[in-house]
Amino acid sequence: MSAPDAPRRYRYLAWTPVDSAPKGGWPLLLFLHGAGERGDDLARVEVHGPPKLVATTPALWGCVLVAPQCPDGEWWSTDSLLALIEEVRATERIDARRVYVTGLSMGGFGTFELVATRPDLFAAALPICGGLRAEREPAIAAAKDVPMRVFHGADDKVVPPESSVRLVERLRALGADVELTLYPGVAHDSWTQTYADPAVLTWLFEQHRGRTPAR
Repeated sequence: MSAPDAPRRYRYLAWTPVDSAPKGGWPLLLFLHGAGERGDDLARVEVHGPPKLVATTPALWGCVLVAPQCPDGEWWSTDSLLALIEEVRATERIDARRVYVTGLSMGGFGTFELVATRPDLFAAALPICGGLRAEREPAIAAAKDVPMRVFHGADDKVVPPESSVRLVERLRALGADVELTLYPGVAHDSWTQTYADPAVLTWLFEQHRGRTPAR
């Protein structure tokens, strides 16, 4: 029997704080881009989201921000992303209680998939205009203890908002700390206003794994 293939090693951008790490280590924020930023040019990863905003957003200056790039024609691989997180944790002082993931569109799907696969790893998640494949939707139940803020444009024709609504309803039925924001009149780009809202990142970085979340 042949050995299983090793996870793909993603190329990625990383931003680290200029100060010395605190005693417990830095928070880690993993950002997953959408399908339009796939390829082999890392500059494309900086088009949206935290990589675009990191230079002007003080809330991001106190974390290690990691933004991998998915190759053309591929989908986010959960195994490869988990391997990347371990690689970063081996080289940076990371607070294991404060590992976060966010992503948009294809990256929103990747975010949901990561927390469904390794709910023990993440302190909180921000999936934006994402979802899960129909056969994977029941798996979101495993993430019932991961606080989430979910965002979607009510008029999204690329990824229908029902993709987020169904997952949020499953989580709410299990008593999860989850909130859904549907932006009226907004199509696929629901990430610009989400990441521009200071309260979103404030909430995210307040979450600690193993601590009862404030509702």
